[in-house]
Amino acid sequence: MSGAVAMLPASALDRGMLRLTRSADNGVLWLVIAAGLATRKGASRRAALRGVAALTGATVSANTFKTVVGRLRPAPELLPLDRRLIRRPASSSFPSGHSASAVAFATAVAMESPRSARVIAPLAVTVAYSRVHTGVHWTSDVLVGAAIGGGVALATRRWWPVRHSDEARARPVREVPVLADGKGLVVVVNPMSGAPDYDPTDDIARALPAATVLRTAPGLDAVELLERALAERTERPAAVGVAGGDGTVAAVATAALRYGLPLVVVPTGTLNHFARDVGVYDLREVVDATGAGEAVSVDVASVEFGTGEDSETRHWINTASIGAYSDLVRRREKWQGRWGKWPAFAAALVVTLRRAEPIRLRVDGRTREVWFLFLGNGSYDPPGAVPAFRSRLDSRLLDVRWLRADLKFSRIRAALALLLAAIGHSRVYGERRVPGLTVELRDPQPLATDGEVIGEGTRLRFGVAGQIAVYRRDEDNPRWADRDRPHHRR
Repeated sequence: MSGAVAMLPASALDRGMLRLTRSADNGVLWLVIAAGLATRKGASRRAALRGVAALTGATVSANTFKTVVGRLRPAPELLPLDRRLIRRPASSSFPSGHSASAVAFATAVAMESPRSARVIAPLAVTVAYSRVHTGVHWTSDVLVGAAIGGGVALATRRWWPVRHSDEARARPVREVPVLADGKGLVVVVNPMSGAPDYDPTDDIARALPAATVLRTAPGLDAVELLERALAERTERPAAVGVAGGDGTVAAVATAALRYGLPLVVVPTGTLNHFARDVGVYDLREVVDATGAGEAVSVDVASVEFGTGEDSETRHWINTASIGAYSDLVRRREKWQGRWGKWPAFAAALVVTLRRAEPIRLRVDGRTREVWFLFLGNGSYDPPGAVPAFRSRLDSRLLDVRWLRADLKFSRIRAALALLLAAIGHSRVYGERRVPGLTVELRDPQPLATDGEVIGEGTRLRFGVAGQIAVYRRDEDNPRWADRDRPHHRR
């Protein structure tokens, strides 16, 4: 094919190919595109991060091959003068680094955002072809480079699982009431959650004009405010709602479970883990779901904890942990905006394990030493690896994972297994999915739920307290086909 391309007559296409192939030098073209994708949250930003990771891996891999396999590039004399690069590469021709980078970036983007890939993939193919058109690579160089790039991009899934939907699976609940304009809804707003310069109370009141909107204040928490409002009402509300972070959501979810009412979640916190798992990203979706009466079934977990005869029960909606896991999550969230989720997690794990103290606990009659114990409300993916995202909201199971501390060099082994994407096959790692779990500790240990330390105890009993209906727009409903979706679902 290289010879046939060299025989093509001169045309206006030549100048365009020269410009395009130069723009991809050192991955500049792909980095610019990644910067543009990163300006949008959700799938586009994930596509940018995965694309840059694959681009880096492909570049290193192709350059490594070049040092091992020496091959002369096509003779420039075979091409018309107008098609020759002025600055021809001096490195080995095999394989094509430009092709590896182009295909790696396009493949990685397609894994996260197929819509973006529809534009980027043809551009990547054109860049790969430009290396033959401008006479700096043989066709085999391009084909092998493309194979390397595609392989590197697909390999990123071992460290960074692809989330095929931004919302976790859950059983639809068809019998929830329709809340036209929020009629019958009592919603509690915590203005202290999220951005410090934004109070969502007025926006919620305008979007749901028939709802009763309550605003928390210093010294008056969400549940106390809600309980007072429910006691003063002459009729039972149709649903309760909450606008705030995960801590506030968990508190109001507890009330929803106790009163047997469906829950409306408005994502106004900083991270909104629960709302994102449910699939509610903005107030527009809340209005749509409540107005249509669309909801899904969601588990609410509980933990009974204490020392001696004293104990208390708390409900949680996302995760619970004993030991250093909450410190690990805080470090990851602090660093992931700068480095990306998985590099931040790896760094956070190393730092956290270095500073952590082993915990001695007893589970199911067996004593273990662990660095931390993680419990997820529902099923998290991927299995056999670090939990990345929740895949199911109504499994009535707890996802339990731990890192052992009773093996020699356990911290080093855990870090190496993570880097090699083999943590699920390491003896230092364990996981189970169970309906409940009782943990006995020799010494009181801090207990964290939904990212906050709530107390400590020597005996902890975890379980699923029940299920509530949470409003979520059904994306398969044709009436929402023309809605803008700020996130990606497949």
